Amino acid sequence: DAALVTGPAAAHFGWDPGDLDALAGAVVAGHVLECGTQATGGNYALFAGIDARTLRRPGFPLAEIHADGTCVITKHEGTGGLVDVGTVTAQLLYETGGARYAGPDVTARLDTVRLDQDGPDRVRISGVRGEAPPPSLKAGLNRVGGWRNEVVFVLTGLDIEAKARLLQDQLEDALSADRPADVRWELARTEHSDGDTEERASAYLRLVVRDGDPAKVGRAVSGAAVELALASYPGFHLTAPPGKGAPYGVFEAEYVDASAVTHTAVLPDGRRVEIPPAVRTRVLEPLPAAARLPEPWPTGPTRSVPLGLIAGARSGDKGGDANVGVWARSDDAWRWLAHELTVDRFRALLPETAELAVVRDVLPNLRALNFTVRGILGEGVGARARFDPQGKALGEWLRSRYAEIPEALL
Repeated sequence: DAALVTGPAAAHFGWDPGDLDALAGAVVAGHVLECGTQATGGNYALFAGIDARTLRRPGFPLAEIHADGTCVITKHEGTGGLVDVGTVTAQLLYETGGARYAGPDVTARLDTVRLDQDGPDRVRISGVRGEAPPPSLKAGLNRVGGWRNEVVFVLTGLDIEAKARLLQDQLEDALSADRPADVRWELARTEHSDGDTEERASAYLRLVVRDGDPAKVGRAVSGAAVELALASYPGFHLTAPPGKGAPYGVFEAEYVDASAVTHTAVLPDGRRVEIPPAVRTRVLEPLPAAARLPEPWPTGPTRSVPLGLIAGARSGDKGGDANVGVWARSDDAWRWLAHELTVDRFRALLPETAELAVVRDVLPNLRALNFTVRGILGEGVGARARFDPQGKALGEWLRSRYAEIPEALL
């Protein structure tokens, strides 16, 4: 995605492959622009502090790029939304895999990025350091993963857990003769006590099945669900009639040697020019875990409140993995967050990650931590293995969780 900015900038300024810092600056600008209004107030964790009228139609961001690779992120005058250090930080943390942001031309060091407010709706990005690109390129492989079906049962009123248990036992019996390879249940307790509408008095029990054989997830599942309609829990109904199942795709990332890929530029006159791979390369390595941590916040009285009172977050998918970027809203909050939000604490706050590999990267200039959660999305968005199949709301879940936060920061 960043190539749409990096290429024009390199052509305009005449950069060569050795101008790594300039190229890295353009890559960072491209990363900020690539998701449009996510840099101008869209999907912004701290939106509640902004005039709602300006967020109705946020304008698209643009980057004023300079010859040294520095840039200013802004937007057209008279458009909605806003550009400030917070909105740009949020987008910089979106769908990244660590402090080293690799591309085929350069690896940009996100831990070197500096952001400064440069006037209304203007944020200057500077200090970006570039390293030689890795010797390999990422290739996307897509395949049919199998067949999938889903049924959502509505449970209303009293005895929600008992109703769910009865229905689950009945369907498990019905499926036992030829059980699909993957059967998952999720009970969402959305009901309210003494609900004043039927929907607010209801919870949802979701069944998802997957298998390589379409017959195992089709009529065998939908028929079993419908046949229980008069023989299961009181108030039995579904959100929609069950279907016959559908195929799903799986995206996987693999890596190939850069010299094995022919990179060709097609010029306006039709001429084709082969571009050789980078001469200088550098194997990607994680940065030291304790890189440039601030002084810890002193001990004192704390209060149990949502983490989001002092931090913003943004999350997204990378195939079957997800990232959660978290940034502190002040220098003092950063001193606390950098030491408190360890991998173990992250797992405790988000129990769905407890058994998964989690990698933490420190981005001190952004007052931010980036967590990469391996495998939480299963085989990716096509397989829809979990409630939030692209991990878009993992950050908001984290912000809603309660932590013992120093009263002085509140």
